[in-house]
Amino acid sequence: MRRLKVVAFNGSPRKDGNTSILIRRILDELENEGIETELVQVGGQMIRGCADCRRCFENRDLRCAFDDDIVNDCIEKMIDADGIVLGSPVYFLDVTSEMKALIDRAGVVARANGRPFQRKAATAAAAVRRSGANHTVDTLLHFMLYSGMTVPGVPVIGIGRDIGDVLRDEEGMARAKEAGKNMAWLLKTIAAADRTEERV
Repeated sequence: MRRLKVVAFNGSPRKDGNTSILIRRILDELENEGIETELVQVGGQMIRGCADCRRCFENRDLRCAFDDDIVNDCIEKMIDADGIVLGSPVYFLDVTSEMKALIDRAGVVARANGRPFQRKAATAAAAVRRSGANHTVDTLLHFMLYSGMTVPGVPVIGIGRDIGDVLRDEEGMARAKEAGKNMAWLLKTIAAADRTEERV
C-alpha cells in the first residue's frame, strides 16, 4: 500500500521562524501517524505573480507558462501529495507576497487542468503578532476550498513576534497538534474510502 504524504509550504521569509514552528508541529503529528511529510520554503524566494496570460488553459500541461521560479515544482508537489499545509506570517493583515503569488498561480493552473487538488486534505496556519490572523487564514482557506480540498477543523493561529515566541502560545501550539491529528484522520479516512471504491 502506498504511503500517504503531506507537503507543507512555509510562506515566511524567516525559514525557522514562528510560522515554521507551527507547521513543524502539524507535521510532527502527521509523522507520528505514519504519514510522510515534506516542508518547502516559499518565503524569501523570488516568485512572480500571476500574469493572467491564460497560457495554462491553452497548454493544459499542469504547469504555469512562466518557468523561472519554484512555482511549477510546488504545483507538482501539490498534485503528487495527499494533503497540503499552507502557512504564512501576517504581513499587513494578509499573507506574504510569495505565498499569494504561489496560490494565485497554482489555483489558475489547477482550474485549467481539471482541478487536480480536489479531495485532498488541507489545513492552514498563521503566525501573528497582533492583528490580521483571521484574514490571513481566510486567504489560505479560500484557495483550499475553491480548489475542492477538504479542511478538517479550524486553522491554526499562533501568537508571537520574535523567533520562538509562538512556543509560549500554549493554545496555538495545541491547535497545531490537533490540526495534525485531524488531518491524519481525514487522510486515512479518504484513503480507506478510495480503497473501497476500487474494490466495488
